[in-house]
Amino acid sequence: MKWLLYNILFAIAYVCMMPKFLIRMCRRGGYANRFNDRFGRYPHEILVDLQDGTRRVWVHAVSVGEVAVAAQLMTELRKQAPDLAFVLSVTSSTGWTQAQKVVSKCDILIYAPLDFPPCVKRAFDAIRPRAYIITETELWPNAIRQAKKQNIPTFLVNARISDRSAPGYRRLRCWFGPVLNMITRIYAQSDLDKQRLVDAGCEPDRVEVTGSMKFDVAKRNPEKEAELRAYLDAAGFAPDAPILLGGSTWPGEDFFILTIYRKALAFDPTLRLIIAPRHFEKANDVEATIRNAGFVCLRKSRTPNPTKQPKDTVLLADTTGELMGLYGLAKTVFVGKSLCEHGAQNMIEPCLCGCATTVGPYTENFRPVMSDLLAQEAIIQAPDRLALEEKLLKLLRSNAESKALGERATAAVQKRLGVTPRVVSNILSQI
Repeated sequence: MKWLLYNILFAIAYVCMMPKFLIRMCRRGGYANRFNDRFGRYPHEILVDLQDGTRRVWVHAVSVGEVAVAAQLMTELRKQAPDLAFVLSVTSSTGWTQAQKVVSKCDILIYAPLDFPPCVKRAFDAIRPRAYIITETELWPNAIRQAKKQNIPTFLVNARISDRSAPGYRRLRCWFGPVLNMITRIYAQSDLDKQRLVDAGCEPDRVEVTGSMKFDVAKRNPEKEAELRAYLDAAGFAPDAPILLGGSTWPGEDFFILTIYRKALAFDPTLRLIIAPRHFEKANDVEATIRNAGFVCLRKSRTPNPTKQPKDTVLLADTTGELMGLYGLAKTVFVGKSLCEHGAQNMIEPCLCGCATTVGPYTENFRPVMSDLLAQEAIIQAPDRLALEEKLLKLLRSNAESKALGERATAAVQKRLGVTPRVVSNILSQI
């Protein structure tokens, strides 16, 4: 009865959300691509590939961050079992764009089916996966139940339960407990995540604490760093000028980092600022914010071959796949989505690159990672905007302090590598 109720509520919710999906299609363009995938209906050429006799491992990721984990996982699976091929499913259009860069010729990329029985069954019947691997917290009951029904081993990797979600999971343990106990093995990021899974009804022996796989995901990109350095040189950013970078910023955070920049110019006129917004469809708003603050805006997507820009020009990095390269060039970094109650973006990447890295108070999406970094004094977290401003300006004033923080950050990340190979070895022993 409870699953019948779930399916009825899911159908109603999806119909109510349809206008939102249509708006996304208009705004993001690519969101409408392969829309039939969501109903488990795939193009003819995909069906032909799925019927070539290869039993693929199905890996599911939501968006960009989870795709990075999925890519690392697939790379290690191939390393330990070279005959494996994959179906990679994503939920968002940004995830799709990133996923296109990591799948090989023998892999298949799809959008995940809606968690509605006919859609899920159609997808599983077409894919016939050898195993079903879910990244982080994407728990869709019907998909997991279908895998169990078809005797397909299911794994949840890099599992976490956020502070915001934990009470809901606990209250609805009668729903989530049976679903979690259909999963073959769960690899949790921390002891707290394991406890929250147990509180949600999961059997304790089903969960193993491994640490975060995101430490293994972060890798420097020297080629991209060199390419971006050449771009900055052409735009008049002096090679020895320190760079302040706002990475994956959300609305409101752009104005904050511009305020920091204006104050820092008073004691270091050589400082340059780069803002890389999290959502490129909001780049027009970010550009307006930069111009309204009195700075010239160099928008990378519209100026692929820049000439020398006026002094204090702010670079708006609104192009895909370049943030890691920018981290490799920056001296001081503010990681976005941490001032606006959304849970932060990835702070491992700038730490690996040796940046003096700062975040606001909201980092719940990276709780185990933050715990490790804070314990090593490898990152600075502030309780509010005022305190963060003070800490950022202090770092920008002191080369010695920012350098020492960056060195501790790199060492802390390197110390925590190796989770993915251990998880992969365990998965392969069970499939």
